[in-house]
Amino acid sequence: MTDPSGVEEIPTVPDVVGVAGGGRMGVGIAHAFLLAGASVIVLERDDDAAEQARAGLLRAAQASIDRGTTPETLDDLEARMSFTASADPLATTGLVIEAVPEDLVLKLEVLARVEAVLPGDAWLASNTSSLSIDDLAATLDRPERFCGLHFFNPVPASDLVEIVRGSHTAPALIEAARGWVAAIDKTPIVVKDSPGFASSRLGVVIALEAIRMLEEGVASADDIDTAMVLGYRFPVGPLHLTDLVGLDVRLGIAEYLESTLGERFAVPALLREKVAEGKLGRKSGEGFFTWPA
Repeated sequence: MTDPSGVEEIPTVPDVVGVAGGGRMGVGIAHAFLLAGASVIVLERDDDAAEQARAGLLRAAQASIDRGTTPETLDDLEARMSFTASADPLATTGLVIEAVPEDLVLKLEVLARVEAVLPGDAWLASNTSSLSIDDLAATLDRPERFCGLHFFNPVPASDLVEIVRGSHTAPALIEAARGWVAAIDKTPIVVKDSPGFASSRLGVVIALEAIRMLEEGVASADDIDTAMVLGYRFPVGPLHLTDLVGLDVRLGIAEYLESTLGERFAVPALLREKVAEGKLGRKSGEGFFTWPA
């Protein structure tokens, strides 16, 4: 970005960033903005969940210190973290990113709760990986100040953030979002609001076909993944990635895409069976692969 004088501007993040949802993804997002110099406020459903989010963010901060990716001390970073079960502290933020589970009703409730306390000049975003930004904005008072910011899991190791433009999203928000993404050392892409956006739509269709191949006995899970890693230079195979994302998460997105885009996103029986059995991937210890405790 260049200012009117022709001087190249260094992208920056808002002074205070809120994250609504302190699970693995929310902690990752808070961690990224924390390392970029922002103070972060993590909103959780209750005090116990807020304490779990605190522990997760402290672990992530210590890992960054151990890797030498930040010159700050843990005390420095901890001084810019806060955790709450009340939305009121978010009134000090310039940006809040909703990062609760992929459930439309839950996201609508959280977004309404957050918007009610935000100052008029603050921005609001959702980390949804597939739900319509326009649907999420439908009950907001200021839909022009809302967009999608789709981060990838795990956030520290990912290079991409998908900026999703709703039909009411202000152009100024898209430009600001490009700067935020650059400031946290990731690459932005901008897509319009459509089912699955770009990344989930492509990623899910590959994963579903890999699951069908496993279901049909075409090859083992290891060999299917090896085909994509060595044959197509994927950094990780689609079945391994599904275990990392969570089979329940893949199922939810696939069901949504099937309902909006049709039979090419039909869910394989094997995926439904594993989710029903509680085999959700790394978080449960078993999915298409077995994971150590």
